[in-house]
Amino acid sequence: MKGNYKFLLLALLIAFASCSFTSKKFDNPDKDKLLIQLITYLLDQGHFDPQEINDDFSANVFEEYLNNLDPFKRYFYASDIKEFEVYKTKLDDQIKGYDVSFFNLTHDRLLQRIAESKKIYTNILEKPFDFSKNEEYSADYENLEFVNDKREMKERWRQQLKFSTIANYDDAIAQRDLNLESNNLPESVFSNENEKPKSKVKKSLKNIEAEAREATKKSLDELYDYIDDRRRTDWFSVYVNAIVEEFDPHTFYFAPEDKERFDRDMSGNFEGIGARLQKKMDGIMVNEIISGGPAWRANELEVGDQILKVRQEDEKEALNVVGMRLDDAIKFIKGPKGTVVTLTLKKVDGTVQDISITRDIVELEETYAKSSTVEKDGKTYGLINLPKFYINFEDYNKRNAASDIKQEIIRLKEQGVEGLVLDLRNNGGGSLQTVVDIAGLFIEEGPIVQVKTTGEAKEVLRDKDKSIVWDGPLVILVNELSASASEILAAAMQDYKRGIVIGSKQTYGKGTVQTVFDLNRMVRNNTNGDMGALKFTTQKFYRINGGSTQLEGVKSDVIVPDRYSYINIGEKDQENPLPWDKIDAADYSVWENYFDYDTTISKSKERMAANEQLKLIDANAKWVKKIRDREVYSLNYSDYKKEMELNEEEAKRFEKLSEYKTNLTFNSLPYEIKLMEEDSVLQEKRRRWHLALAKDVYIEEALNVLNDLKMTYAIKNKVANSVKN
Repeated sequence: MKGNYKFLLLALLIAFASCSFTSKKFDNPDKDKLLIQLITYLLDQGHFDPQEINDDFSANVFEEYLNNLDPFKRYFYASDIKEFEVYKTKLDDQIKGYDVSFFNLTHDRLLQRIAESKKIYTNILEKPFDFSKNEEYSADYENLEFVNDKREMKERWRQQLKFSTIANYDDAIAQRDLNLESNNLPESVFSNENEKPKSKVKKSLKNIEAEAREATKKSLDELYDYIDDRRRTDWFSVYVNAIVEEFDPHTFYFAPEDKERFDRDMSGNFEGIGARLQKKMDGIMVNEIISGGPAWRANELEVGDQILKVRQEDEKEALNVVGMRLDDAIKFIKGPKGTVVTLTLKKVDGTVQDISITRDIVELEETYAKSSTVEKDGKTYGLINLPKFYINFEDYNKRNAASDIKQEIIRLKEQGVEGLVLDLRNNGGGSLQTVVDIAGLFIEEGPIVQVKTTGEAKEVLRDKDKSIVWDGPLVILVNELSASASEILAAAMQDYKRGIVIGSKQTYGKGTVQTVFDLNRMVRNNTNGDMGALKFTTQKFYRINGGSTQLEGVKSDVIVPDRYSYINIGEKDQENPLPWDKIDAADYSVWENYFDYDTTISKSKERMAANEQLKLIDANAKWVKKIRDREVYSLNYSDYKKEMELNEEEAKRFEKLSEYKTNLTFNSLPYEIKLMEEDSVLQEKRRRWHLALAKDVYIEEALNVLNDLKMTYAIKNKVANSVKN
C-alpha cells in the first residue's frame, strides 16, 4: 500500500548505505553501543510517532527498567536507588551518545544483590514459620518502598517466603487428609497399586511445615539456577526494551533467540501443547489457546491462567517456572509429540490446579475458518468462526481468510440459510488485505478502512467489486480479545449499519500496525554476531467514519458480559499506548436494506438485561476481578484457611454456568461430513465445537437478532446470482 512508502524508503536508504544514499554508518565495534545506535536511528526515522528523547523520556525509562529488574523490590536497597538516580534524567544523553555506563552499573549491582539474596532466603528457610502468629502480607508491590538496610531486607524476604510456604503448607494438609480418607476405603476401590495411599501414618503439622519450607526453597533454588544462567546480553535486552517500549506497547526488541521464536510462530507450525505464552512480571501467562491443538483438545487450559510449575512424564518432582525466562520455560513446556507434560496452574479465579496435556503437532487447519448450520424456530441459520485473518504472504492467490470465508458463505447458501453469524471472538487480527476483501463480501462497494502514516496523506482502502456474496441479515460476535483486523471488520460493518455487533463493552483497542525489521540489514561487514530484530509501529488504522479503533476499540451495539468484563486486558491497560484521535470520514453510504435495525438492537438489549445466565456471568466476572485484585493476605493459617474455604464456597454458586444448555443443534456442512468419514480427529473437533456452541448464550442471542432483523427485499440465496468473481 502507499502508506508503506516512508518505511520502504527508509529500508532502501539502509540497504544502499554504502552507495551514499545516506552518510549514516553503523559499524561501532562495541555491540551494545551499536545496538543502541541502530535502534534509535530506526525508531526516529520509521516509527509512527517518534518520541523526543529528553529528560521526561529518561525518567520513564529509568522507572520501567528498575521495575523490570526488581519487581518485588527484594534485591536493591534504597541506597542503590539513590546512587542510580544520578542517571534518572541523564539517560537521554547516554542514549544519544550510545553510552551504556548506567546499564553496566545496574547490571553489576544486580548480580551482587542477587548473590546476597540467595544467602538471605537460605538462612530464613532453615527455621520454622509460626503460622499461628497474626500477621498479614501485602502483594501490592508497586507501592512498596525499597528497604534501607539488611534487617529490613531480611524481613521483606521473610514475609514473601512465609506467604509462599503457607500455600504449600495448605496443599500438604489437604493431601494428608485426602490420604487419611482413602485409608478408610476398601481395597476394591483402587484400580492399581499407585492409587493406594502410600502411608497410613498421620503426618504431624511440624513435619508438614518442614516439607512446605523445603518445597519453597527448592522452587527458589531452581529459579536462581536459571538466573545464574542468564547472559549479559539477556539483561541488556531488558534495558533496550525499557527504552523502545516508551514509544508504544507494540514496539519491541527481539534478541536473536527471540527473533527465531517469532519466526517460528509466524510460520504457523506449533509443536508442544498448543498455547501462546507471555511474560507478565515474574509470571508466565497463557494469552492464547491454539484451536485444534493439544491444550484445546484437553479443554482445561484457559487464557489468563498462570503456569507455576512444569513436570515431565518421567519426573517425580515439578519444576518451578515462576521468575524463569520465558524462553527457558517454553523449552520445558514444549516437547516431542506423544509425551505428557503436567502443568501446575493458577487459574483466572485464583485456584491452583494440575492438568496433564499430551504434546502433539498443532495442525494449522484449525486456524482456518469453519462453518456450521443451525435450526431455530423453523429457520436455518449459518455460523462462521474465524480464528484469525490468515494469508500466504508469498502468494495471496493461495488459501487465505477472505477466499475461505467466501467459500463457506457459498456452501451455507446452498443449505438455504436465512441469516449469518460471523464469530470474531478471540480473533487477534492478521492480514489487512483479507479484511478489505471479507468486508467486500457483504457490501456492494465502498471504503473499508483508512490508513495513516506519519507525514503522509491518508489512504482509503476500498472494496471495488460491486457484487455481494451475502446480502442477508448479519451479526458480528466480538469480545475483549478481538483485536486489530477483527476491529476493522466489525467497525466497517457497524459504520455501514450492515451488521449488528454483539459482545463486550468494547474490543481490544489495537488500531496500529507493526513491521519487524532485521537489524543485521543495517550493518556492513558485521563482526558482532546476530543483532536481532526490531518490531515497531509504522501506521495507524481509522474507521471509515474517521474515528480510530486505537484504545476505544469497537463498542458493541448490544453489550453482553463475559468473564473478562472487569479484567484489564485491553490496549488502554498497556503502558504507553498511542492516543485515540480522529481524521476526516471517508465517503460512504449506509446500508438501507434493513427496516428495523434500531428496533432489533433495542429488543436484544431488553432480552440481555433479563437473561439470568448473563446475570450470573456478570456476577462471576466481578468475583474473578475481586480475587485477582486482592493484595492483602493473612499469614495466620487459621485465617488463611477460612479465606480459602470462603472462596471455594463462593465459587460453587458459579458452577451452574457450565450447566447452561440451549435447545439448538449444530450441523456440519455436507462437504465436511464426507471428510469426517475418513478423519476421526476432524469429527471429534467438530463434535466438541458444536457442543460448545449449544451451551453458548451469545450464539443463542445472535440467532435471536438474526430472526428479528427484517429485510426490505428477499434474500438472494441463489449462489450463481450473487457470488463475487
